[in-house]
Amino acid sequence: MAFLQLQPQEWQALVLTLRVALTALAVSLPLAIFAAYALARWRFPGHGIVNALIHMPLVLPPVVTGYLLLLAFGRNGPAGRFLAEIFNVSFAFNWTGAALAAGVMAFPLMVRPIRLAFEAVDPKLEEAASSLGARRLVTFVIVTLPLTLPGILGGAILGFAKAMGEFGATITFVSNIPGETRTLSLALYTATQSPSGDWAAFRLTLISAFVAFAALIASEVWARRLRQRIGGAHA
Repeated sequence: MAFLQLQPQEWQALVLTLRVALTALAVSLPLAIFAAYALARWRFPGHGIVNALIHMPLVLPPVVTGYLLLLAFGRNGPAGRFLAEIFNVSFAFNWTGAALAAGVMAFPLMVRPIRLAFEAVDPKLEEAASSLGARRLVTFVIVTLPLTLPGILGGAILGFAKAMGEFGATITFVSNIPGETRTLSLALYTATQSPSGDWAAFRLTLISAFVAFAALIASEVWARRLRQRIGGAHA
């Protein structure tokens, strides 16, 4: 079974992938919750346009999304130049750029289930809390948010899985640099380009499938416990 033992550069790709996926999730999940709530509860001019823009990464080729990120956040892009000059932050050809690309691609996958969860909450429960003197923010925290936790968890798992497997936008935006931007999917692609890379590709495929399967099982367990806890609280 020695052929299943990961090489140092493969461990490096795995650790970097987890770092990129967790960073993307931590940054994009709060924004996804806000966007989902706004789409579910607010009506404003351009509502349909905003909804379409949020979901654009789902229908655009990932390479196009990566190229747009390169234009905007590259070293000569307006956002990239501003962030570099003001905050000394650089995304291009950096692992943070891989996290940005993963977060952008995962964002619409998180927004959709979270929005459905907000829409499923009975507004009368929020109205009851407001009638008792609770402010809107307090109502959101103590009533709305707990009821939508299963949907938020589902969206977070979808986003994490997408960030783990992101390829097209990442390689276009930050290239395929060993130790810096080479995630599992890029390492797998690199292995398939080598005549002697079959076993490396097989190992990386197994580890990717294992991590994805573990995440899905964990999400199912957590979602079930949340539903039981919410059901018990309302029993």
